[in-house]
Amino acid sequence: MPRVVVAPALSRRLPGQGDDRELVLDLPGGTVADVLAALFAQHPPLRGYVVDEQGAPRRHIALFIDGDALQPKNELSRPVSPGAEIYVMQALSGG
Repeated sequence: MPRVVVAPALSRRLPGQGDDRELVLDLPGGTVADVLAALFAQHPPLRGYVVDEQGAPRRHIALFIDGDALQPKNELSRPVSPGAEIYVMQALSGG
């Protein structure tokens, strides 16, 4: 199963998570969208932080698949291998 790692800035919004702990889960799915759906099924509060009302990643979210940024960011139909790691984090901006 693909592994999902949710950065501490997002995972701390979940009950029982500490401020500096990543959330790491092995979840089923053959695409990024499938794996995210499994994540949101287990942790519904994350949905509103990660995706918008149309299911697209929010501007402030970055997704990495095996260390490479998902580009374009809304390509959630991208297939993922059973051993893939999907890292979900808040993007940084500013100057």
